[in-house]
Amino acid sequence: MCGRLALTLPTDAMARLFAAAPANDLPAPPNYNICPTTRIPVVSRSASGRRLSAMRWGFLPHWYQTPNAGPLLINARSETIAEKPAFRAACRDRRCLIPCDGFYEWARRDGAKLPWFIRRADGAPLVMAGIWQDWRQSDDACATCAIVTTEARGRMAVIHHRMPVILAQDDWPLWLGEAGKGAARLMTAAPDEVIDMHRVGPEVNSNRAVGPGLIAPLSAP
Repeated sequence: MCGRLALTLPTDAMARLFAAAPANDLPAPPNYNICPTTRIPVVSRSASGRRLSAMRWGFLPHWYQTPNAGPLLINARSETIAEKPAFRAACRDRRCLIPCDGFYEWARRDGAKLPWFIRRADGAPLVMAGIWQDWRQSDDACATCAIVTTEARGRMAVIHHRMPVILAQDDWPLWLGEAGKGAARLMTAAPDEVIDMHRVGPEVNSNRAVGPGLIAPLSAP
């Protein structure tokens, strides 16, 4: 699972990194505590090329009459994404890239939930596989997205049994559908050497917590 993100990369840097045309309404970074239903920057493919736009983190199937008409779909399981009615069309035609500095995950130890921050070991932006959909009901409309997750392996599995699908830069065109078919092979866990992780303080447990201290390694007592 992936339920909280941090992002500090400026909009213009994201646009250059992905060679994408930026929208005018992108949320301003930094945000060290991005929660579900927040609008986040997403890279998608359009007829005119890549675009960097804001989407609601929380996928809304077309049959939802309101945004809270069903479960909050922030993640899509790679093992079933191609068959689930909510996701299968998006998996085929509307895949996207979701950039961040890293994501938080909580490990259960002796009844307590201990937060960790997971990022790329090389310090580059961490880019997750996603799917997106435009949702509209009457006068209410928004673009929405979900993060694709897979079974965790290696060190990550010690913290949680699920993790986002992390894409290498060379794989971005294939996931976006720019390089033909075969994107399904990308939906695997990143090797241990790709990621770094450290414990962070419990402040991030609050949705209202802000600031760079949230991703700082937890000091030894």
